[in-house]
Amino acid sequence: MNQDVRQPTYTHATGGCRPRSWLLRVAVSAAVCCTACQTSWAQETVHLWQGVRGARDVTLTVYRPTSDSDSLLHGTAVVVCPGGSYCWIAKKTEGSEVAEWLSRHGVTACVLHYRVQGVVPWMFHTRLLVRGHSHPDALSDLQRAIQYVREHSAEYGIRPDRVGAMGFSAGGHLAMSAAAFHNTDFLAPQGIERSVSLRPDFVAAVYPVVSMRDAATHRRSRRALLGEHGKGRQSLRDSLSIELHVPADCPPVYLSNCKDDPVVDPRNAELLDSALTSKGTPHRFVQYATGGHGYGVNARRGSAESRQWATDFINWMRQMFK
Repeated sequence: MNQDVRQPTYTHATGGCRPRSWLLRVAVSAAVCCTACQTSWAQETVHLWQGVRGARDVTLTVYRPTSDSDSLLHGTAVVVCPGGSYCWIAKKTEGSEVAEWLSRHGVTACVLHYRVQGVVPWMFHTRLLVRGHSHPDALSDLQRAIQYVREHSAEYGIRPDRVGAMGFSAGGHLAMSAAAFHNTDFLAPQGIERSVSLRPDFVAAVYPVVSMRDAATHRRSRRALLGEHGKGRQSLRDSLSIELHVPADCPPVYLSNCKDDPVVDPRNAELLDSALTSKGTPHRFVQYATGGHGYGVNARRGSAESRQWATDFINWMRQMFK
């Protein structure tokens, strides 16, 4: 977070505006520098769409790696898709906090605020009358984000063959959708030319929504994604159940969840693990006994066990790129 860190003003009995001694001056300078290093990340926020109705608030916020970060992962970018049931965006726990953590490990983190249903349509079912946001809006936003990062790879110091997608909860479904449906161009209807590959080079899905089928689905996410009129159509449900659409060229996947997840049925990740295994897709699936849901990389959420996923994921990436 960019912050304007102001130097304090000092006074003493005779007036003046300077520290009483060089020791105090050195101590204050060290404290300010330490605070700035701990709390400041270089950011840039871009609007991904121009002239697309309803997409004004779709943004990508880029966090550059910190100077003392892991050089092995420099040149790697991750588009972060926070969760929120396709109804809202968990901007902090699964957005900015995740980006700051990734940047400390040498990764260029790009937080995507994609189109979601919104709170009012969720509460009052207004999409029975007006379409609002539903599939493929969010996937179109993610494809545009991947395209933008690859097109600006030289500017950001990114290797175009190291652009991944990471998603949490419903954002996990979105990240996996980018892998499953990368050959379908959702940019063309907006008049955007497909200039680069839209396939992520790897995917991380953390306590993800996967299936739109009744047995395991997260119903709020399904309703938000498919719309009031589409949520009951079996063909549409099946078309967006990721476990049914793992492609032969699916990128490597890191998958993690908890058995005690009270929000998204743990079977979602298990179904995806089985599908990836049957397709021979390189992947790592780690399922913890405890931790619940919605913990991101926050040190106060989840359990000590579930929070291990963050270190495990970084090690998985290091193995991929060593």
